[in-house]
Amino acid sequence: MKSYPVIVAVIFLVAGFAYGEQTTPVVLPQELSAPQQTLAASGADQSHPDKIQPEQSKMKPSEDSAAEINGEYKEDEIPEASTNNNNIKEEKVEIADPLEPVNRVVHQFNDKLYFWALKPVARGYKAVIPEPVRISVKNFFSNIAFPARFLSCLLQADFSGAATEAGRFTINTIWGIGGLLDPSAGGELKLQKQDTDLGQTLGVWGVGQGFYIVWPVLGPSSPRDTVSIAGDYYLYPVSYINPWYDWLAVRTYEEVNATSLRIGDYEALKDAAIDPYIAFRDAYAQYRFKKIKARKAKLNLSAPATQPAEPANPKKIPEGEIK
Repeated sequence: MKSYPVIVAVIFLVAGFAYGEQTTPVVLPQELSAPQQTLAASGADQSHPDKIQPEQSKMKPSEDSAAEINGEYKEDEIPEASTNNNNIKEEKVEIADPLEPVNRVVHQFNDKLYFWALKPVARGYKAVIPEPVRISVKNFFSNIAFPARFLSCLLQADFSGAATEAGRFTINTIWGIGGLLDPSAGGELKLQKQDTDLGQTLGVWGVGQGFYIVWPVLGPSSPRDTVSIAGDYYLYPVSYINPWYDWLAVRTYEEVNATSLRIGDYEALKDAAIDPYIAFRDAYAQYRFKKIKARKAKLNLSAPATQPAEPANPKKIPEGEIK
């Protein structure tokens, strides 16, 4: 069973190398570039959880929906100094979709699964469990997912990010009651989670996203990001719970808890789109592109300067003062 994610990842990654990211420049208002909360039903946590083309939306442009695909990406945003212009020229990403007929069927299956099963259970759970408790549960699962983020930072040569993740895990595990609390993010520490994954790592090193895939239950992905799904499986301690139905029960509970904290996001995106499938596809491609771009910017900004500072000119001593 555990070999299945690797086999699938290798097959689709190799196939996806034939497709690169297709980008065209477009001028976007500054307020459209800020990521928002993700969408549980549209895909897994690639997280992994920022927008709908005008002709495909009744309310807002395609870039507004990219945050609906995957949340928790507030930590790795491009520094304000590099984005604080009113007329920022960004790239609009298009993703190849040779599997569209199949993808649409799977998208419909995931949609029905959300409305008929996941949402009703999450709403009942939300009515019974107070929000602080649900946030603590979310913190716990995020804390034990530390290995995937730590390894991704190392593979990206982001050693400061890896150190931050190690510090967060240690502090939250000891002083955060096993990760139920997040003391490392507040106070004077302010150690923010490095929300990255193996798919972003491949993107940082130049691997194209490939074509669009909608996985049953897991949601939107690509050959490159399927590697992240497989990698997260093996790096996530919950995956080693035996027997398999105990593992499935824990993962289901984790997803129900996460969905209870963001009910309404999926509905908002779907209601705003003329064609929800295209809206989710464009949002996913745009959001993943922006996250990889942000990671590259962070790595470039953290690199040491290549040009040494010029020494100050020595003060010239008048000849008459030489003894």
